[in-house]
Amino acid sequence: MTTVKPSRNYSLDLLRVIACYMVIQIHTGEFYYVGNQGVVLNTPDANIVGWYNSLCRICVPLFIMISGFFLFPVNNTGTFFKKRLSRVAIPFVLWCIIYAFYYYFMGSADLNTTLINILKIPVNYGVEIGHLWFVYMLLGLYLFAPILSPWIETASRRGMEFYLMLWGIAFTLPYIHLIFPKIWGEEYWNHTPMLYYFSGFLGYAVLANYIKKFHMQPRTWNYVAGVTLIITGYAITAYGFLHGLLAEKYVNTLELTWGFETINVAMMTAGVFLLIKNIKIQNTALRLTRLIIDVSAKSYGIYLCHIMVLNAYHSFLDEYFTSAAIKMPLIALCTFITTYIIIKVLSYLPKSKWLVG
Repeated sequence: MTTVKPSRNYSLDLLRVIACYMVIQIHTGEFYYVGNQGVVLNTPDANIVGWYNSLCRICVPLFIMISGFFLFPVNNTGTFFKKRLSRVAIPFVLWCIIYAFYYYFMGSADLNTTLINILKIPVNYGVEIGHLWFVYMLLGLYLFAPILSPWIETASRRGMEFYLMLWGIAFTLPYIHLIFPKIWGEEYWNHTPMLYYFSGFLGYAVLANYIKKFHMQPRTWNYVAGVTLIITGYAITAYGFLHGLLAEKYVNTLELTWGFETINVAMMTAGVFLLIKNIKIQNTALRLTRLIIDVSAKSYGIYLCHIMVLNAYHSFLDEYFTSAAIKMPLIALCTFITTYIIIKVLSYLPKSKWLVG
C-alpha cells in the first residue's frame, strides 16, 4: 500500500515566520518601557510600544497553535519523545551554555559564576535569559501530548467546543481577579481552583486541532470572524497597556492585558490563524516561497539565538534615531535578518540539528 504524503501547508510556514519576527519585536520594545527593577518607563516611546507591540503578543500562542497542529496523533510514544524532545531539549541546553559564556565575555559574570550557571541549567536555564521560559512550557506540552492524543483523535465537535468554552472562561480570570482576588476555591493554600485544569497554553494546541478537524476549509465567515476577533482583541490589549502606563508603577501589573493567557490575546491569535491558514501559494518554486520555508524551518534556532544579536543592534542603532516608531522595527528587522543568516551558516555544520533545532 502506498502512503500519500500530505501536501505542505505553506500558510503555516508563513505564520511561523510572522510569529518569529513578532517575538523579536516584542523583545526590542522592552528597551523602551522596562526600567531598572521592573519599573515602568512612561515615555512617548513606551506609548509607541503599546500601539506597535500589542498585536505582537500573539507570537507565543501562534507558535503553540502551529506546533499543536502537527503534534497529533502520537502513534508511538518512544519515537515521539525521541524526535520531539531531543530536537528541542538538546539545542536548548547548548544555547544555555553559550549564553553563560556570553555573559562572561560581556563582563557580566566571572568564570566561577559562569561555571556555576552552567551547572544550574537542570534547575532553570542557568543564566537569566528570560525568553528561554518558552522551552520549558513547550517541553511540558510534549510530555502531555501522548496522554491527550487519544482524545484529540476521537473528540466530537461539541466535545472540543465544550473544552474551548471552559478554556475561554479560564482566560478571563486575570480580569475577574481585579474584582474578586480569590474565586472558585482559590486560597493562599490552594492554587488549583475549579478551572485550573482548563487554563494554560494547552488550549491553544486544542484550538489548532479544533480548526484542523472542523474548520480547515476556507469559508467567508473565517475572514469576517478573523477580522472581528483581531480588532476586538487588539482594542482590549492596547487599551489596557496604554492606560496602564498612566497608572502602573511596575511592569508586571502594566502587562495585564498583554498576558498570553488572557481572552483578548487568544482572540487575536485565533483571528490571525483564521485569516492566514488558507493562503495558497501557486508557484512553490519562487525564491520567496523557498525563503519562507527555510526561515520557518530555522525559527527555533532564531528564537534561541536572537537576544545576543538584538543587544548588539540596540547598542549600535538606538542613538541614531529619536523615536521608537522608527528604531524599534528597524532594530527588530535587522536582528531578525542577521540571526537568520547566523543560523543558516550554523546549519551547514556537521550535526547542526543539535544546535539549530
